[in-house]
Amino acid sequence: MSASLAHLIDDDDAIRDALAWLLRSRGIASRGWPSADAFLADYDNAMRGCLIIDVRMPGMGGPELFERLLERGSRMPAIFLTGHGDVPLAVQAIKKGAFDFIEKPCNDNELVDRVVAAIRLDEEQRLRHATADHRASRLEGLSSREREVMELILAGKYNKVIADELGIAMRTVEVHRARIFEKMGVKSAVELAQLLSGSR
Repeated sequence: MSASLAHLIDDDDAIRDALAWLLRSRGIASRGWPSADAFLADYDNAMRGCLIIDVRMPGMGGPELFERLLERGSRMPAIFLTGHGDVPLAVQAIKKGAFDFIEKPCNDNELVDRVVAAIRLDEEQRLRHATADHRASRLEGLSSREREVMELILAGKYNKVIADELGIAMRTVEVHRARIFEKMGVKSAVELAQLLSGSR
């Protein structure tokens, strides 16, 4: 898995260098691209961290790059760097899900604090999605009968009641219950409910 980086997309070499130095001084690794097209050519969904995008660049501008990335399924938080006249464009980007926009010239500490917050958000989102994917793959491993039993367990019903409702032996319910707990990686009905609370 790739490391978290601040991905700097700006056509001004001096600004990219200054941002990289500023971020490095706070222990944040970064990588720069001179254009939106150059970044798109290298982009893949395994990239982690956050984006720092100049709104106005020759060729494709920052907002268009952001839209292209959304189309590709990017979840990386994006911070737009804007000149004074670009604020309306940045506000539009925020409405489409950008993390923040900062006017140039900006306060160094404020910018780095926002980058730190954006990277933290990216890590939290990835952890949430990984947990959801893990939960979904475990659920897929259950048979249809095990799913029926699980729903009744989650409804707080005792084994005997489950057996009566499904027309099966109580011993069969006990076997299903044990298999469900094993497949879902839990030790109790309470743990099972907690695991599934995010998907219900």
